[in-house]
Amino acid sequence: MPSNQNPYGALPARFRRQRVLIVGCGDVGTRAAAALPPRVRVLALARSPDAAQALRQRAIVPLAGDLDDPASLQRLAGIAHRVLHLAPPPGDGEGDPRTAALLRALARRSVPAALVYGSTSGVYGDCGGAWVDETRAVRPRTARARRRVAAEGRVRAFGRTAGVRASILRIPGIYAPDRPGGTPRDRLLRGTPVLAPEDDVFTNHIHADDLARACVLALWRGRPQRVVHVNDDSQLKMGDYFDLAADLYGLPRPSRIGRDAARAQLPATLLSFMGESRRMDNRRLKRELRLRLRHATPATGLLSTQ
Repeated sequence: MPSNQNPYGALPARFRRQRVLIVGCGDVGTRAAAALPPRVRVLALARSPDAAQALRQRAIVPLAGDLDDPASLQRLAGIAHRVLHLAPPPGDGEGDPRTAALLRALARRSVPAALVYGSTSGVYGDCGGAWVDETRAVRPRTARARRRVAAEGRVRAFGRTAGVRASILRIPGIYAPDRPGGTPRDRLLRGTPVLAPEDDVFTNHIHADDLARACVLALWRGRPQRVVHVNDDSQLKMGDYFDLAADLYGLPRPSRIGRDAARAQLPATLLSFMGESRRMDNRRLKRELRLRLRHATPATGLLSTQ
């Protein structure tokens, strides 16, 4: 057969279509599904009949299964050419049995060519506002971040042992106008304070649509066992981010308080985010995945909510 001849010959088109499986097909997963080219057949794991029906309405093929029930995942073996794994770990414990169950299921038959895992920038812990690239050692401070580190380790080991091109995307704060809780408007309306400038921390952001496009690009362009930061170009401290949002929405800027007052007034989850400061380098995102950000800063992404 000549090297330039289609190896599929005259097979029906349905046999030539790439199949992409999305695990954890929530807001970002459905955006990624919409960003995939038309020739791709999109499948997604569905935990319930209602979830399956919602997927069908988006032209996504549902596959019944639950990451908390490993026996239900048997049909995932060999079903997809590429897998996008966006499901979070459980809310407690130190490891991620959900990722472990998924990888065992995928390993039962012909493995996918590529696996992309959506992790979190929280694996770095507090970096004191320093610039962070993907070679920096992880130092998770919370159980939530430690579970993500455990999942990353399993994904990378699976890539090495199974010959799968595994990519890990480390993702910061996600926002979008049509994402539930995806803009700071509600927090501004509640009057939640932010830290005083001398106590404030650098935060990182990504618009949900840019994140979805990065997920799709990583399925084809991600390098083996490679970590990539998925964040925009902004270098904002948390208080400045909320000041920017308040100005764009025509709302009062939040009050500023010191760290001691924050400990007394704010919930532990919010305090944990206020205790970590870093600026993420996104050069791999642009050079390797070749993503062109549509919203390079929240100034454009937040403005699109109006």
